[in-house]
Amino acid sequence: MIDTSSGTVMGTASSMASKTSNLWGLFLDAELFVQIIMLLLVAASFWSWTIIFAKFQTFKALAKETRRFEELVWSGKSLEKVSGMLGEKESNPMAKIFIASLKEWKHADLRKGEGHVELKLALLQRIERIMDVTIRQEMDRLESRSGFLANVSSAAPFIGLLGTVWGIMHSFQAIAISKNTSLNVVAPGIAEALAATALGLLAAIPALIAYNRISNFLNDYNNRLENFSSELYTVISRNLFGDK
Repeated sequence: MIDTSSGTVMGTASSMASKTSNLWGLFLDAELFVQIIMLLLVAASFWSWTIIFAKFQTFKALAKETRRFEELVWSGKSLEKVSGMLGEKESNPMAKIFIASLKEWKHADLRKGEGHVELKLALLQRIERIMDVTIRQEMDRLESRSGFLANVSSAAPFIGLLGTVWGIMHSFQAIAISKNTSLNVVAPGIAEALAATALGLLAAIPALIAYNRISNFLNDYNNRLENFSSELYTVISRNLFGDK
């Protein structure tokens, strides 16, 4: 009599290996709870990459626009002439600071006579507040959606770990039910557990790297806006008090 048990086991193992050799097969073989976790991680990763590409394109264009605007402002032209060359709906944060400050200056009531100096000092205080408010508003706008990357980078590994724990529990349950510790019984649960871990890391690592780069850019750009505001404030002050 020919013993076919070993051939059957080898055939089953080969079938199992081919069925779970790719991520799609692991997803189909996984339990519903692990499938939900996998879908959640894939969705988080997809949205993270969408934000990353959008942010990097925005920042690249922003750096170019800001450099051009700085060259225009400090080209030696008068502030009034530069203001006339700009539109009311400029999208560049630095241009918005400039326009808001010049608009307040133009609309100020600087009647000569008693209290004239006090009016100028009050105007400078208003311009300074406008600069600060504009910087905060523009930085909030630039930072929008970047918090999602921070959440994904910190939460995705733990979500993947939850799927890992669930898959291992599934493996132990299969051992208890079948009373068999062979690889064919343990492998499916372990495979789906490792897949959940891998998806968690694949979502978290790019999000973490991108969030750090975005944060560094925003910090540098915030300092750039504050330096520009300080220089513009000085120029306006000199014009108000007639200093050369």
